Amino acid sequence: MQKRTLYIGNLAYTAVEEDLEQAFESFGVIEDIKLMRDRETGRSRGFAFITFEKETEAEAARTMDGKEVAGRPLRVNDARQKESGQRDSTKRQPRSFNNNFNR
Repeated sequence: MQKRTLYIGNLAYTAVEEDLEQAFESFGVIEDIKLMRDRETGRSRGFAFITFEKETEAEAARTMDGKEVAGRPLRVNDARQKESGQRDSTKRQPRSFNNNFNR
């Protein structure tokens, strides 16, 4: 990911995109907020990615690391590219099961 994208962790499970926007909009123009959600329940998974228009804005937003939002201290770090070997749910292969019941 680019240096202007931040990983935001330790979010409250009740967090929504608007909470993040309110907490980070004072640092600059936010291009994108991706709040990761559980695909079964739709509830927040406790982390998100925020992309700022400029790297200097993202750098300023890093000062939110450790600041409390919704009762929880945030973890703010540079987002990293997914390393090879990590699961990518967009390229998930369907499972196949051996039907060995009638041998």
